Amino acid sequence: MTDLPTFDHVGLTLTDAVLRITLNRPDKLNAINPVLHREIAEAFDFACTTDAARVVVLTGAGRAFSAGGDMSDVSETVDSFAREAEFGRRIVQRMLDCDKPILCRLNGDAIGLGATLVLLSDIVVGVDSARIADPHVRMGLVAGDGGALVWPAHAGMMAAKYYLLTGDMMTAAEAQALGLITFAVPADELDARCDKILAKLVNGAPLAIKWTKRALNTALQQAAPAVFDMSLAAEGLTIVSEDHAEARAAFLEKRKPVFTGR
Repeated sequence: MTDLPTFDHVGLTLTDAVLRITLNRPDKLNAINPVLHREIAEAFDFACTTDAARVVVLTGAGRAFSAGGDMSDVSETVDSFAREAEFGRRIVQRMLDCDKPILCRLNGDAIGLGATLVLLSDIVVGVDSARIADPHVRMGLVAGDGGALVWPAHAGMMAAKYYLLTGDMMTAAEAQALGLITFAVPADELDARCDKILAKLVNGAPLAIKWTKRALNTALQQAAPAVFDMSLAAEGLTIVSEDHAEARAAFLEKRKPVFTGR
């Protein structure tokens, strides 16, 4: 019997060597506030070190995977952002370094940091009604939580530049065509497809799977210190910009922001 950590906004279950991590703020579309940010990092700390699990499943509770950062509860100073950034760094490092394959059960929309979590996973099965976007720039922010690292790796640089510089949204089918997710399936097929893949992973050769994942992630691990840290530092600068303050106010007031470049 393995004792599982307990969290306020993350659910953990362990069945037949499958550890399921569920983002659990369904009333907020699993938007990521400081508590959830820290708990995701801690959940992956556990996932990567427990011997009881051979595969990790990442999913969301309710109708969304994650709406991204919670705009009603965000860092407003460089100091507070720096504290949050450490959790972001831990998440990226843990998901890339984790020896266990991570299957993302994409149950709904994945926005911003939510999209980054999806793209850091090893296999992604998404419901075809899901949408994916990284709209940091629309909030006057640099895509600093890992988007600049993982989008080019999966979609290619030109597609990554378009979607990260515009913040445009895409469908799950478009994401599959670009290589951002593995499969887009109807909602009534989501669990069956995930279960089929999980059976292959759980019953596969653990050492072969572990070292194959490690080999595949080598380029991202090497790029992370430069790309991720640079984009994270730049996001910290934009956190205190007038443009971000305007974007946040416009979001809460349900209007279009007016950016001034300050």
